[in-house]
Amino acid sequence: MVDTTPLTRAVDHFADRLRAAPQSRLQRGAAAEALRLARDLARRAQLLETPAAEPREMPDAGMFAAADQITVAGHDLALVLTDEDQVTEAVRCVARAQERAGV
Repeated sequence: MVDTTPLTRAVDHFADRLRAAPQSRLQRGAAAEALRLARDLARRAQLLETPAAEPREMPDAGMFAAADQITVAGHDLALVLTDEDQVTEAVRCVARAQERAGV
């Protein structure tokens, strides 16, 4: 069993930063970046779970839901990862998205 703690910690940290961010920061792109990340994480999880099926796109639930969306998508992905390299790559994606979001 692979240890996905680094991924869940990174996702939870980013989500906490988003929840603490002012609305103006969310409007300036932090929420959009979080949605892009959530969609990417959800797509990865779906492709691992059912490779033959076309992944569904996570809907835009609004800027105040972005933190919850990355939390759900990140934790879903953590459940299906099978090796350390996948975890490391997912953590890097979260870090890059958080940096681009500026939170």
